[in-house]
Amino acid sequence: MIADLTRPLAELRRADAAEFGGKSANLGDLLSAGIVVPPGFAVSARAFRTFVVETGLEGMIAAAISRAATGDVEVISAASKTIGEAMRFAPLPDAVRVELHWRYDELARATGSKPPAVAVRSSALDEDSQEATHAGQQESFLWLRGIEQVCDAVRDCWVSLYTPQAISYRAALGTGETEPAMGVTVQLMVDAEISGVMFTCNPVTGDPSMVAINASWGLGIAVVGGEVTPDDYLVSKITGEIVRQTVNAKHVEYVPDDAGRGTVRLEVAVERRDEPCLNAAQLAALVEVARRVERHFGCHQDIEWAIAREQPLPDALLVLQARPVTALPEPAPKPSASAMSLMLGTFGASAETEKRS
Repeated sequence: MIADLTRPLAELRRADAAEFGGKSANLGDLLSAGIVVPPGFAVSARAFRTFVVETGLEGMIAAAISRAATGDVEVISAASKTIGEAMRFAPLPDAVRVELHWRYDELARATGSKPPAVAVRSSALDEDSQEATHAGQQESFLWLRGIEQVCDAVRDCWVSLYTPQAISYRAALGTGETEPAMGVTVQLMVDAEISGVMFTCNPVTGDPSMVAINASWGLGIAVVGGEVTPDDYLVSKITGEIVRQTVNAKHVEYVPDDAGRGTVRLEVAVERRDEPCLNAAQLAALVEVARRVERHFGCHQDIEWAIAREQPLPDALLVLQARPVTALPEPAPKPSASAMSLMLGTFGASAETEKRS
């Protein structure tokens, strides 16, 4: 029996962020706008709270966090280790496990894949908002198969609420003593030929007329891990013109393991290493998606995307995550009419002087 501890992504909207987290809620909202997003389901913060209460971990977690409030690095690290070990050895409540199993089987039936390969990713309740972004603070687990792997990964996402970095981050935001909670996103994996991120503006200058795109071969693990410098593109949102293109050597890529579990690191074939990841059609498709996502949310977006292997556009292009851009420089102001008149007048006077000389 379903206890509403989970929900299909397609049923979520932005208003559900308070219970399912920003990542899951934003993905549901994108699906409602017709953006291509991998199917999946979301685990609610209530599931996390059920786990903490039924395993009797509440008091231990509160005591450890209280000790960590001193800000001492060693104390924070010790608190994180204590909480993490206790959570990893605690069993999932039956209600949570049954519902995860149900949703995973439902995804298998819908996709015709048994068992389906999924990504399990954290979706903290104040993550991916305009006020704060927890990007990089919590965990993601890729290419998992089978309900046991899914259950373990959901628990590990919850554990990541209490890494030393996450504890310190909340303390810096002034929310260190607020009881944290975690939603989790479970999505069908994309066998990505190319993956990357894009901003619906120039993140360096703040120019809203540009889309900035980073791309590399395979899954994004190599870029996140610093093993590869991605190709870099700057494309006009207005005309589609490629304003800048920087192609870097991409020596490694991550692809699904043929054994059906996890990923493997491969050397990129020599002839592909210095080739641009993206062609004109793919860039145009990315810019169009960037426009649609920005228009839907009404603000600049940081978008994680993938292009599936051996599939035609536009369906091959999938959005994996979208969140507001939280810190941008102010775009250079346009000269006022009076300033322009003054500049033109000065130019005219200088030109006239030059003629006379």
